[in-house]
Amino acid sequence: MTDLTWTSANAIAYAVHDGQVSAHDVVAGSLARIAGQNKVLNAFTAVTEERALKRAAAIDAARKNGERLGPLAGVPFAVKNLFDVARLATRAGSKINRDNPPATQDSPLITRLEASGAVLVGALNMGEYAYDFTGENVHDGPARNPHDTARMTGGSSSGSAGAVAGGLVPLSLGSDTNGSIRVPASFCGIFGLKPTYGRLTRARSFPFVGSLDHLGPFARSVYDLALAYDAMQGYDPEDPVCVNRAAEPTASLIGNGPDGLTIAVAGGYFRKGAFPEALTAVERVVTALGVTREIEIPEAERARSAAYVITATEGAALHLERLRTRADDFDPAVRDRLIAGAMVPATLVDQAQKFRRWYRAHMLELFKHVDAIIAPSTPCTAPLIGQQNFVLDGVEMPVRPNMGLYTQPISFIGLPVAAVPIPLPPLPIGVQIIAAPWREDVALRIAHALERSGVAAAPRPRESA
Repeated sequence: MTDLTWTSANAIAYAVHDGQVSAHDVVAGSLARIAGQNKVLNAFTAVTEERALKRAAAIDAARKNGERLGPLAGVPFAVKNLFDVARLATRAGSKINRDNPPATQDSPLITRLEASGAVLVGALNMGEYAYDFTGENVHDGPARNPHDTARMTGGSSSGSAGAVAGGLVPLSLGSDTNGSIRVPASFCGIFGLKPTYGRLTRARSFPFVGSLDHLGPFARSVYDLALAYDAMQGYDPEDPVCVNRAAEPTASLIGNGPDGLTIAVAGGYFRKGAFPEALTAVERVVTALGVTREIEIPEAERARSAAYVITATEGAALHLERLRTRADDFDPAVRDRLIAGAMVPATLVDQAQKFRRWYRAHMLELFKHVDAIIAPSTPCTAPLIGQQNFVLDGVEMPVRPNMGLYTQPISFIGLPVAAVPIPLPPLPIGVQIIAAPWREDVALRIAHALERSGVAAAPRPRESA
């Protein structure tokens, strides 16, 4: 067994390719780390040990036989438990779904990562039905932030961020409807990618809001993030919104840096309510990149309101039968918001959708003049587990719905975003790099430049440093 806890996915794959370490030893090391740390972090809800070791043995046999290994050979990864994993029930963070039969097939994104040599080691904790920004699951317990286990990981991809930040795996997958990759990436101090809506297939994953759902990776380096993203690209007719366009490699482009790119920082709404640490993080990014231009994103506050309407109503429609028959088995906070969503008038939904089209057109107009926009990921660093309220712009506000203050106006129209961690003491916080549709390469190039400069980095938790 080899302890490669803090080794990058890219370095692990090179070591396996060169025979410096076996895939078995890498995977066994990850499984041992999970066994030792998950009692504290509560990131995993299932560990696929037998499957993982069998897969690792196959990779080692392939290398011995002189077969070509994939770019992620031997790299352990885990997935939010809304992804279908063969022989596991797809929980989606709920009590109700545990009664469902096990999945018969893996999600295509799992299949694609494994085709690149990665090894699935388990399924991860999450907010119930992905309707959550805290990571506090009432059925499985809260996922805990590796930087301070009294604090939230953020949600709903809580275990996905906690597992990577805590060194249990170098890669994980999550989902992002209103910010569920970017919020936990910010709180846990790691990199995350929300691709363009329709870029990565969502087939065989449990939905939340079909017109807003994205799937994407977490990692501790930008190159690892790009490797995972590239492995998962590709058309899939099983997902009706997955666009039929050729894969566009990014890992080979990120070293180009931001030269020739026009970058602006979001003002107005994206500064209002931000805590000093969020403003400091943005300022460090802006200074490192030499950004001098500030732009106003039109009607961002209204976009967030419209996103709430669409989220509540589409989510409620998905869960109506469960609400009728098993209301007591929901997290009350999730159940009550879904019931409220079921009662939203159709005229209001129609207005939200019309506004959405207007807002997208105006945002695309902005991207005729800039290549990327910098904005905070969250208004503050990770709150304490159980914290109900915080003071936002002088007003006491509930924590749970307001951690997506700066992410929802971006998810709303499906833009690609790289979330980068800024390692401020005592806790990290994230910054969004927002690009035009299908320009994940731009966001990742800028993220990589920030990483090389030392401004963006995924810090180890204090006890692991």
